[in-house]
Amino acid sequence: MIRVLVTDDEPLVRFGLRMLLDAAEDIVVVGEAADGAEALARARELAPDLVLTDLRMPGMDGITATKQLLALPNPPAVLVLTTFDTEEGVTTALEAGAAGYLLKDAPPEQVVGAVRLVASGGTVLASASAARLLEASRTRSDGAQRIPAEQRRRLESLGPQQRDILRLLGSGMPNAQIAQRMYLTEGTVKAYVSRLLTTLKLENRTQAAILAHQAGLLDEQ
Repeated sequence: MIRVLVTDDEPLVRFGLRMLLDAAEDIVVVGEAADGAEALARARELAPDLVLTDLRMPGMDGITATKQLLALPNPPAVLVLTTFDTEEGVTTALEAGAAGYLLKDAPPEQVVGAVRLVASGGTVLASASAARLLEASRTRSDGAQRIPAEQRRRLESLGPQQRDILRLLGSGMPNAQIAQRMYLTEGTVKAYVSRLLTTLKLENRTQAAILAHQAGLLDEQ
């Protein structure tokens, strides 16, 4: 069962999300919060698997909350659900460590699917701004890759299996799906991902997914 904490300053939005998510057999909303500070307090109390949060709220906003949530001893995954389809919003959310960025006009089934995917370790970037940002981050207008030389050297040091894992991270796959695709155990994939993040000096899977797009690894499929 995926335990979700819903964070939004609009009571009606929280009510709607609770109704939607509680209707899924494998998801339960364990609590609600009206701002980032309350989300942090409720997360400490309830230990959810995932926090579904808006970006702009009175008091502590979703970005600050995301950073502090991910600093908890047993951090939840964070999925942003917002009305703001801007590249700045996507960038700041991903830099804060959010594993997904979704718009509030997304179909209900997409919201439920995103919760499942992010809770299982996947990445969701479902907005026009996110798509533009990933494409813009991949190449400059002259075709030169927008990756620092030091990071390119780290990428070049990866073996074929490590590149495959990075590519699958870029496609948003959680560990279980990567394991199935590569005929490995989920524990082995988890260890490989951890070592991959260390090698590339990345903080989380979302950063790895962005790097995979920047490096054009998804074109190798």
